[in-house]
Amino acid sequence: RNVQQIQATVRVFAAILADGSVVTWGNHDHGGGGIYGMPSSKVRDKLRNVQQIKAALFAFAAILADGSVVTWGTATSGG
Repeated sequence: RNVQQIQATVRVFAAILADGSVVTWGNHDHGGGGIYGMPSSKVRDKLRNVQQIKAALFAFAAILADGSVVTWGTATSGG
């Protein structure tokens, strides 16, 4: 799948693919798994042209090509 970058929280992994999309796996309650290995449906459609991902304890922040930031995961950890 041409993985470009991987980041991990305590319970979830997130990978940026070559096409700028994101796949996740791990604990669904903390931003992983989701449907078909994608992040939460609340942010799935926003994760296009992802340039970089950073992980916190139970959340992720993705920087998009336009400079905007999308977060997901547990709200108390920044998601």
